[in-house]
Amino acid sequence: MSPSQLEGFDLDRFVRETLAEDLGSGGDITSAAVIPESARFTGVMDSRDEIVVAGLWIAEAFFRALDLDVMIETLVEDGQRVGAGTDLMRLSGKARALLTAERSALNTVQHLSGIATLTRHYVDAIAGTGATLLDTRKTIPGLRVLEKYAVRMGGGTNHRMRLDDAAMIKDNHIAVAGSVSEAVRRARSAGIERIIVEVDRLDQIEPAIAAGATHLLLDNMGPAVLRDAVTQVAGRVPTEASGGVTLETIADLARSGVTYLSVGRITQSAPAADIGLDFVL
Repeated sequence: MSPSQLEGFDLDRFVRETLAEDLGSGGDITSAAVIPESARFTGVMDSRDEIVVAGLWIAEAFFRALDLDVMIETLVEDGQRVGAGTDLMRLSGKARALLTAERSALNTVQHLSGIATLTRHYVDAIAGTGATLLDTRKTIPGLRVLEKYAVRMGGGTNHRMRLDDAAMIKDNHIAVAGSVSEAVRRARSAGIERIIVEVDRLDQIEPAIAAGATHLLLDNMGPAVLRDAVTQVAGRVPTEASGGVTLETIADLARSGVTYLSVGRITQSAPAADIGLDFVL
């Protein structure tokens, strides 16, 4: 993976600022006190569970930032599903430097691999339904680009990176504007081409489409109501099921015929993957 492929992500800055946060003003006092300056470290980063890998190239950047001569062998690729006990990376270099970078490298890979792994579970759950899994803007501030990258590694599809990607008219917009139709009319008058409208009742569908909605977000509807909504829309615009979608419910929702399902928890609540770095002789 090349950082140039992630629009808006500055790898050097991310590594520099993350390390600065961890080092503080005094640096890694433990390694400086316990480990001789000349000591070498050879280690293996491995997965303790079955995971989908994401972020190894960022981990490598952390180690290289503190030891330009470190030898690193990446053993798997981002997006690859691996079993428990799989070696992900081997590295050898200056012990102080590598142990100083260890936490930042692991935190990043654990977090991104956790997102990729949970995403893959959701993608697998809707396999064969024809529906597509979307992510949301429910991301940790400052990490959106990386978290949405991890979603792609897990087989999901990115949706609305920023507020300016498309209009998304939700319940509060409708309440202030006065009606679904008026909210959509105002968006069209502003020259916005992509207009996503959240509807939580079947009687909002026709006014939204008639006013010019290009995508309907069907909020918190069960499978039966979703099927009715999809029938009513009749393919005129894409449909998206959202709100409270879980691994237990997503397959039934997908079989309603919706185009998309969006799941905030794949970025908002994904548990970190269990990945470690161990010294080897």
